[in-house]
Amino acid sequence: MTENTGNQPLESKRLRVDIFSDIACPWCFIGKRRFEHGVEAFEYSENVDVFWHAYQLDPSLPDNYEGSEAQYLSAMKGIDQSQVQQMLEHVTAQAASEGLKYDFDNLKVANSFTALRVLEYAKQHGAGNEMKEALLSAHFEKGLNTGDTPTLLEIAESLGLDTKELATQLEAGAFAEDVKADISQAQQIGVTGVPFFVLDGKYGISGAQPAEVFANALTEVYAEKVNA
Repeated sequence: MTENTGNQPLESKRLRVDIFSDIACPWCFIGKRRFEHGVEAFEYSENVDVFWHAYQLDPSLPDNYEGSEAQYLSAMKGIDQSQVQQMLEHVTAQAASEGLKYDFDNLKVANSFTALRVLEYAKQHGAGNEMKEALLSAHFEKGLNTGDTPTLLEIAESLGLDTKELATQLEAGAFAEDVKADISQAQQIGVTGVPFFVLDGKYGISGAQPAEVFANALTEVYAEKVNA
């Protein structure tokens, strides 16, 4: 990476985007895809550096919840399952508009902490983006148990990561502090829901906004950066 100086040409500036999200958050997958489309529409898309950060919507969840997503959300939100079903149908339709095939009937409700630790390992080995995509797809599209360590190791293996090393480190409790640090950072900057995007360390975008919102924000923040 080239060090930035005040007189660098516009096309050589880097733009950092920090994204806080939970792999058990349906809007986070939708938001990821919309953000990617926004980046594609941004003139200097190759200069965008993405950094994933952990967040947990429900840290109190057991590793494996005995019940469906509809049952879980009904109990957590205190609303009727018929209302929850309408919510899920809406989210499924929104996901489909982004080419995602959500399957809430087969979704395994699970605590995301271990999966977020696996994501941290992947980030440290240059596969953060690939792991983020794989975990979200596993949870929302494939009906895999993302609270199950053997399943997580299989996902890691599919990305060419060293599963023996990962298994040893997970057993030793590695990456837990990294995940907690991300969650703490989110709390410090006032994040109360995800996905949450921070552009250039200064500008926040909350939620799965349309792609054009991301494209416009990237363009404006980049212009400000190069003219500073």
